[in-house]
Amino acid sequence: MRSVHRVYGFGPSATNALDGVDLTVPPGRFVSLIGPSGCGKSTLLRLVAGLERPDRGEVRVHGVTPAQACAAKMIGLVPQSPALLPWLSVLRNVTLPQKINRGAAGRRERIGGFEKRQVPDMRDLLVKAGLGEAMHKLPAQLSGGMQQRAAIVRAFGLRPDVLVMDEPFSALDEFTRESLQDQLLDLWDELKTTVLFVTHSVSEAVRLSDTVVVMAPRPGRIVETIDIGLPRPRGERLFKERRFHEYEDLIRDRLRHAWHGAAA
Repeated sequence: MRSVHRVYGFGPSATNALDGVDLTVPPGRFVSLIGPSGCGKSTLLRLVAGLERPDRGEVRVHGVTPAQACAAKMIGLVPQSPALLPWLSVLRNVTLPQKINRGAAGRRERIGGFEKRQVPDMRDLLVKAGLGEAMHKLPAQLSGGMQQRAAIVRAFGLRPDVLVMDEPFSALDEFTRESLQDQLLDLWDELKTTVLFVTHSVSEAVRLSDTVVVMAPRPGRIVETIDIGLPRPRGERLFKERRFHEYEDLIRDRLRHAWHGAAA
């Protein structure tokens, strides 16, 4: 993103959702966006995913526009709610994207600079995500955590070059949330997709991320970028380590400054 501005509304009532945002994410990185409500985190994701266009500035995904990247199936999206089709089994839900837009592979090849993408075994991914016994069930027969797991597998099943995730675990209890964090990290470690992840949880951001981007509202902007120098894999023992809590304290301090600066 280069000098990206996004404004909603007109005149005195206009909301400056993003103001002069610059952000570069190297391939294969896991980057979390965190900040107070109204700071533009979800707007930033929608711009990258091609769901909106900036009023000014430039957004590029591997050198092409988000619209071109979406047409080539280079971008995967995991929203806050799983959005599974209720009349299809879990297996049919997660394999459906592979059957749509069959010309995407050719578009991706024409963009250039990529290895040929192998279609993953979706049954295998479901088993790795703990859904092996649920793959033939309908979404209504699953818990909320299992439905969200299926949505993550569906997105990874495209082998996207960039995966955008908008608070996918926000509606889950803490135990389920931590379990899904484990499975997300396992899938990400295997597939090495670039991830942009929105969260309101400081602990979640530190545990998952290579980099945490702190944002502030009014206007929406990036105030700090913090690299997380913790070793991987990041299991439960991480929560007991002093460095983990030092990163938590650092990010909370930056969030307090972002919030007070906006209030002032």
